[in-house]
Amino acid sequence: MKFTIYPAIDMRGGKCVRLLQGDYEKETVYGDSPFEMAKKFADEGAKWIHMVDLDGARDGKRVNDQFVIQSAKELGVNIQIGGGIRSEDDINHYLENGVTRVIIGSIAVSNPEFAEEMVRRYGAKIAIGLDAKNGFVATHGWLNTSEVSAVELGKRFADAGAETFIFTDIATDGTLTGPNVEATRQLALETGKSVIASGGVSSLDDLGALRQLSEDGVSGAIVGKAIYEGRFSVKSALGLGGS
Repeated sequence: MKFTIYPAIDMRGGKCVRLLQGDYEKETVYGDSPFEMAKKFADEGAKWIHMVDLDGARDGKRVNDQFVIQSAKELGVNIQIGGGIRSEDDINHYLENGVTRVIIGSIAVSNPEFAEEMVRRYGAKIAIGLDAKNGFVATHGWLNTSEVSAVELGKRFADAGAETFIFTDIATDGTLTGPNVEATRQLALETGKSVIASGGVSSLDDLGALRQLSEDGVSGAIVGKAIYEGRFSVKSALGLGGS
């Protein structure tokens, strides 16, 4: 399985930001234009860009979608978007405007029947976002923690036909302390599907450790703060053999 690097753009109030462990009160602004940041990543060779509408995740509706669609239409790269996607209309809004993959997160917990139907209908264009706090899935911009384990939910959606999962360990997100490699690997092995790691990547060594698990189903890594803080560049991450 090939390993893909996904530089991340988290959007809030029309700006590029990063939150510490999903805390909206612990925000750092890294740029005034999500589109310009996406263009920079594309110019550095990224084939995929991961975008998150933080306002949308919290408010339950699309808020920063114009930047996502502009990037999808103008940059010639694959865009995956999460945050605020609660309906089939939301999914179509993105897919019909050039977005490659839409991430379903909170609604996979609150309305799994609907989410399963979307997986059956749209196939590989849907990814299931599993954001876990102590192994249990958190929802609505990580403000709520459910009683469903990430592995349990992952298996359910794998059975429904989901091909791609994005696994975030909230404890490591935005901390630059290293990803939860073992939990990511476990999810890939338990579901038998492609899992993209998210949260905590701080070095090229972290990416290397994840890439070594590609045979187990770990198919990529989302990288945010490490790039913004200058730990390494998109170009050097891609140089590890990622795409």
